[in-house]
Amino acid sequence: MFPEVIETERLRLERCSREHVSARALYDAASDRNPTIDEETEYLPWSPLDTLAGAEERLAEFERQWDERERAEWVVRPRGDEPGAGEFAGTAGLICRWDRDLALPAIWLRKPFWGRGYSGERADALLAVAFDRLDVGVAAVPIHGDNERSRRAVERYVDRHGGRYEGLLRNHAGRYDEPADHHRFSVSREEWRAADGARTPVRYPDDE
Repeated sequence: MFPEVIETERLRLERCSREHVSARALYDAASDRNPTIDEETEYLPWSPLDTLAGAEERLAEFERQWDERERAEWVVRPRGDEPGAGEFAGTAGLICRWDRDLALPAIWLRKPFWGRGYSGERADALLAVAFDRLDVGVAAVPIHGDNERSRRAVERYVDRHGGRYEGLLRNHAGRYDEPADHHRFSVSREEWRAADGARTPVRYPDDE
């Protein structure tokens, strides 16, 4: 169902499992061992890892969610001649709400990889998975109400794919124990197909 590997012009996305990434690599990137982790996760709904065992548990949970078709999570790595090619740049996720015909793309990027347009390129790939591979009706992107950097990035790629801004959902979700507003953007399958000239080419090497 979910492709194990996805390639775009500058990125390679590999299933976030013990086959593709070690618990140690995840822990080093997603814990206080990473000096910019607090800034990277300021608006994300998860806490930095505390222990190596926690990284092992998170990988096991990603594998369970994948197998049960709840969520696909990939490791993001630059490829080709990109600076840091092959390095662990973060993760990209696709949360599936089958009962609502809905998919929610997600991303966490490490700070050294900010400002390169990777979020939009990753979004192109995940929208292709959602609409071409999974035949989902709508992809929705909720953004923390205070996260202006991500909001601008999402506005650009949602507009490029024919989608729309739906509005501010007050106290829609929480980070830890604090309620948070969410800006919600969405793209439908029909809108995405009508805007096919905006797509970044996506490859699934395991299918070739």
